[in-house]
Amino acid sequence: MGVAPQFIRNAFHRHPPCISLSAAVPPLTPPARVPVHVRSFKTPLPHSSPRTPYKTPSKVPPFPLVPPSRLIGVVMASSGPVQKSEEEWQAILSPEQFRILRLKGTEYPGTGQYDKVFADGIYECAGCGTPLYKSTTKFNSGCGWPAFFEGLPGAINRTPDPDGRRTEITCAACGGHLGHVFKGEGFNTPTDERHCVNSISLKFVPASKSN
Repeated sequence: MGVAPQFIRNAFHRHPPCISLSAAVPPLTPPARVPVHVRSFKTPLPHSSPRTPYKTPSKVPPFPLVPPSRLIGVVMASSGPVQKSEEEWQAILSPEQFRILRLKGTEYPGTGQYDKVFADGIYECAGCGTPLYKSTTKFNSGCGWPAFFEGLPGAINRTPDPDGRRTEITCAACGGHLGHVFKGEGFNTPTDERHCVNSISLKFVPASKSN
């Protein structure tokens, strides 16, 4: 069946002709760039003090002095020629020797083995065997601990307590704690000093054996 030519022409003119997307949509414009300021770490912030660069100290600060009461349970290190670990000291010392020599303990007065001993001989360190005192420097102080008015040259180190009341004495070879030294107590000795030493820190070698 035929279709009228006029109807066909009207059908084509009912819708507008298609247009290209490029003509209908304008091209996209990239967004404007926002300037970003990157701060240098060398430039201090406003209202702030300039940063001081870190410098490695040329010398390590000395270890702070600690009261003896805080040293319980801490093994004392040695600066002398005899160096041993905690396990090695525990293996060669009795528990009481370890408590006094390495942990800076104190035995009860009047209980020490050498408090009333005045035989001729040499008193050595019970930890390392270094000679510390001659028997000729021992005297009866009545304090309850062995007392000496001087040690052998270079055998004993002295370290003042933080409170300044006493001066600790230790074996110069192994650092073992011996006791304390007091001065100016009025004893009739050449040095006017009293080395108050724990008996358990010592080992007495009679003159017959030391020769």
